[in-house]
Amino acid sequence: MAKPIAFKPMPVDFKADLARKLEKAPEKHAEALLLAYDVLEEAHRKGLLSMLHGAIGAKDTIFNTLSQYAAAPGGIAAIRNLLTAAKILTELDPEVLDQISKAMAHATKEHQAEREAPSLLQLARRATSEDSRRGLSFMTLVLSGLGRSLKN
Repeated sequence: MAKPIAFKPMPVDFKADLARKLEKAPEKHAEALLLAYDVLEEAHRKGLLSMLHGAIGAKDTIFNTLSQYAAAPGGIAAIRNLLTAAKILTELDPEVLDQISKAMAHATKEHQAEREAPSLLQLARRATSEDSRRGLSFMTLVLSGLGRSLKN
């Protein structure tokens, strides 16, 4: 008959192991590990790790709830809209969006500086300037494309 082999697991001293690894690691790695330790310590202090631990423990409940919402007609529409919005954002030129946001900020400042509503003549001057015509051209192109897509 076979005799069982006695097996006694050796306890691991995690602090000594960490100290040994830190001593052997290059300075950049040791610095990164210490920074990661600080982040982990702050997350523990703020309760973020406890929340994460609870979320992992309740993962079945969370995923069941999410799947119920995703299976609802509103959830399906929301997912489709999110994917379409992401597609639209990838199609846009970041430089054009940057220029539009700067123009909007500038126009907002000018609008807030106006004390009274502009006269019709002032509005006509603005609309007939070269910059306004360029902006109107862009907007009419966008509206034309929108109208074309609604026709189909």
